[in-house]
Amino acid sequence: MLDTLKVKPAQTLAMSESEAVVGRPSVKAPFSLGMMKAAETHTGLCLLTADLGKYTDTADFRMRHPDRFFNVGMAEQALVTAAAGLSKVGKVAYCTTYGTFATRRAYDFLAIACAHSNENVKMFAGNPGLTTGYGGTHQATEDLALMLSIPNMTVIDPCDATEMQQIAEQAVDWPGTMYCRLLRANVAQVFDPATHRFQLGKGHVIGDSGADVDVGFVSTGFMTERAIDTAEHLRQRGVSASVFHSATIKPFDKEGLLAFAASAKRIVVVENHVAIGGLATLVIDALFEAGLSRKLLKIAIPDQFIECGSLPYLQDRYGLTTPRICERVAAWLQ
Repeated sequence: MLDTLKVKPAQTLAMSESEAVVGRPSVKAPFSLGMMKAAETHTGLCLLTADLGKYTDTADFRMRHPDRFFNVGMAEQALVTAAAGLSKVGKVAYCTTYGTFATRRAYDFLAIACAHSNENVKMFAGNPGLTTGYGGTHQATEDLALMLSIPNMTVIDPCDATEMQQIAEQAVDWPGTMYCRLLRANVAQVFDPATHRFQLGKGHVIGDSGADVDVGFVSTGFMTERAIDTAEHLRQRGVSASVFHSATIKPFDKEGLLAFAASAKRIVVVENHVAIGGLATLVIDALFEAGLSRKLLKIAIPDQFIECGSLPYLQDRYGLTTPRICERVAAWLQ
């Protein structure tokens, strides 16, 4: 099973590069594509960045709408405060920076200047989890836990280019403050845009359905692609498996999750986030509150700061690659 799932050659990626897409079609800058479409009909949409426009796919918007683009420099608190001010006068403020800077440096400003007043501020945060080799200073491994704890905050972790583009297009119409992990540069296309439509607050089931599925994967973000691949390898070996993809972390689709879990004998939660305070915590809470008992395996980033290194090396070392997930699940099922 693992022979066909080779780890990609190690290389250290610069800040402007993205993780290579292997074996799937890709879309360049899907965030920009969706935002540009939204901006065509919503003249109040503005874009702000904290000196990271080059690395967050903002060039097209900046050239097309220079009067609606603002670079505040390396000042994330000013970024969020300015966005809140624009919301106060009727604008919808899209913001881009890295997840570590948005959540660690501007947490209070997102909570009080934005979410407290339900301002129309949409934060798109790059380098989520282990998507950069720049070490603990740049790896937003705990960002979902931080954002989940803020009242009135919508939290999203898209799977692929299709969802990233659709979220960027739709977010202008959603009231209130949003935090969305940003998939940038060349992004894999897992879902067919002709048939898949992102729905805020709704999970999406992929694969086997019905009662008594052997393994049910619950996943979010780009880890859904790996959950889908792992489920397929299990099915090839006579183990029935399905995937519940929840791009929306808050509001979380508890009803959908419980219906899915009721049809699975075991649950595997797969996320590009520390194992504390993210998707796994939401799943465990939902199962416990409903009195639904299932054996559960958490596959996530360990509770520690991660060192610098190439993405293939780091993701393999910490168990986020498809071969490593297959190994963990196979051992767990024995």
